[in-house]
Amino acid sequence: MSASKAQLISDEEGLLFRLLRQLDLAPEVSSQRAIASALGVSLGRLNAQLRAAAEAGFIKISEREGPDRRQRFAYALTSRGAAEKNRLTDRFLARKLAEYDALHAELTGTSSNLVPIKHRTELMQNNLAPIPELYVSYDSAQKLKVEAADLVSHDLSPRQICDLELLMNGGFNPLKGFLGEEDYNGVVENMRLADGTLWPMPITLDVKKDFADSIEIGQDIALRDQEGVILGTMTVTDKYVPNKSNEAEKVFGADDQAHPAVYYLHNQAGEVYLGGPVTGIQQPVHYDFRARRDTPNELRAYFRKLGWRRVVAFQTRNPLHRAHQELTFRAAKDAQANLLIHPVVGMTKPGDVDHFTRVRCYEAVLDKYPASTTTMSLLPLAMRMGGPREAVWHGLIRKNYGCTHLIVGRDHAGPGKNSAGEDFYGPYDAQDLFREHMEEMGIEMVDFKHMVYVQERAQYEPNDEIEDKDNVTILNISGTELRRRLQEGLEIPEWFSFPEVVEELRKTKPPRSQQGFTVFFTGLSGSGKSTIANALMVKLMEMGGRPVTLLDGDVVRKHLSSELGFSKEHRDLNIKRIGYVASEITKNGGIAICAPIAPYTATRRAVREMIEQYGAFAEVHVATSLEECERRDRKGLYKLAREGKIKEFTGISDPYEVPENAELVVETENVDVDNCAHQVILKLESMGLIAAQ
Repeated sequence: MSASKAQLISDEEGLLFRLLRQLDLAPEVSSQRAIASALGVSLGRLNAQLRAAAEAGFIKISEREGPDRRQRFAYALTSRGAAEKNRLTDRFLARKLAEYDALHAELTGTSSNLVPIKHRTELMQNNLAPIPELYVSYDSAQKLKVEAADLVSHDLSPRQICDLELLMNGGFNPLKGFLGEEDYNGVVENMRLADGTLWPMPITLDVKKDFADSIEIGQDIALRDQEGVILGTMTVTDKYVPNKSNEAEKVFGADDQAHPAVYYLHNQAGEVYLGGPVTGIQQPVHYDFRARRDTPNELRAYFRKLGWRRVVAFQTRNPLHRAHQELTFRAAKDAQANLLIHPVVGMTKPGDVDHFTRVRCYEAVLDKYPASTTTMSLLPLAMRMGGPREAVWHGLIRKNYGCTHLIVGRDHAGPGKNSAGEDFYGPYDAQDLFREHMEEMGIEMVDFKHMVYVQERAQYEPNDEIEDKDNVTILNISGTELRRRLQEGLEIPEWFSFPEVVEELRKTKPPRSQQGFTVFFTGLSGSGKSTIANALMVKLMEMGGRPVTLLDGDVVRKHLSSELGFSKEHRDLNIKRIGYVASEITKNGGIAICAPIAPYTATRRAVREMIEQYGAFAEVHVATSLEECERRDRKGLYKLAREGKIKEFTGISDPYEVPENAELVVETENVDVDNCAHQVILKLESMGLIAAQ
């Protein structure tokens, strides 16, 4: 390409960039003469540029009424135009950086040592400088809201809302949207975007196949929260079906559904991924802890105002205890940095303490830290529990938030045990991978030190630095032991945690015998589930203390799911409705007894996770044989199913997936109902859910 032709392309791009920027920053300047004057071009050239931009879908031109004929047209950026403006901004900044580097070399004879950029994030040599966001200006956002109302909409899941918020506010910089196929493949295979930029975690917009089939490449879609509020738009550039097993193996280390992210991939995520740039219209609305929610640029401005040049972030999804306080003190001292306590308040591991309780715990002990060197902010991140890759991801996110250091712990973001009962990741895998990429990331790691309490010295010390271990008493309480003490109302010593934290935890987690819980019977039709459930209900009501509700399959079908059929989809929906009602009963301190067939493992697991956010879940498999169920069949359903008159009947034409890890298995053949119900009572006693009689 000749130099003159290249210059012409550069000039045209430059004019388009200035036009889009002008219409974004000053949409009220609507006369062509005023726009031409602002851009410094002739009316003829402006007209040609406006036509070209409109044909490309970057701007929308509409007629407006008014006496002034010079202002008879209104111009507004479209979502595609906003995305193009962001792309051209990247090009402009890259070009200016190259010009600066050349001038620096000419004047000094040396390079400026600034890294040539591929993404705007690499301009962020200073952790206090503002970083780019994907939001348009306020005026453009108001116009885009009107335009987006006519677009096809996708209602985001809670995880997708977290991802979108961090895309729009710069937390996921350098990403400009959900990953297209080429970037996705690069991230899955080698932790890099297609252009080579380090990025370890796929950020994808998964949708159902029916929705994907209705979308064309190049189409704009509106992204809405669960209340229907439009948060942004996306131009769909990619539509692809991922290899989820490969994603699980490469990103999480194993295609094992004991891993919560792998389970999500196979059982909750849509079949198709959409990729493309995002245009931000407004932040998701949060009504909780609003003063603690800061965007990356808000935190950077705060650090800049206080003169903080070195900031160490503490990643946490658990309450803070005394060992954590000692750890963070030491980390800040070792790094000679200020401290940012930066807890995750998006989605974490199922079974974790809810974020409302955790934040109250943090606030209760924040005054234990020096106010002049410590602050706390909340991170709306949907964790994947991805161990080593997640640690690198957390580092890149904290860099975007203006931090210079991150504390990385043993088994950082580990999900626990795999299906074989072994840890998914080694204790130091996350630290090793972080250290390998630390220089490229531009953020330093502070190793997590396992802190233990030395009784004789009445202080916490790093376990691997105690030289006289044989002569001192080392005390520690594991997470499992802490949960047991909370469940049973036992003492939690002050050397382990702060009284304020224990008080908050006890409010949310009273002793198990005072908590709500769910007993979930599952088994074939005619196995005896309903009969045992009724007997159990009477026994629990006789004991008193908590309200008891029976959610029998037939009763729920009549009152909650009368419009549903018996397809797999409808049966799953029916079970999830039962699970939702049971979770509400459990959350409010009651006892829910459920007795559906619930033939599918994935659906039972979804119900378990729904309920275990609020209390205990006891699955009881009523393991009556198919032959015995047919023999008991008073309604003649099995006979009709064998004759083909009832389709998709569990045990005959549709499978029953036997529970592998039920809390209790009950055999009903040659055993009376009272004895079966008593077995359940004994199990509930052993779990601490009811007091021994």
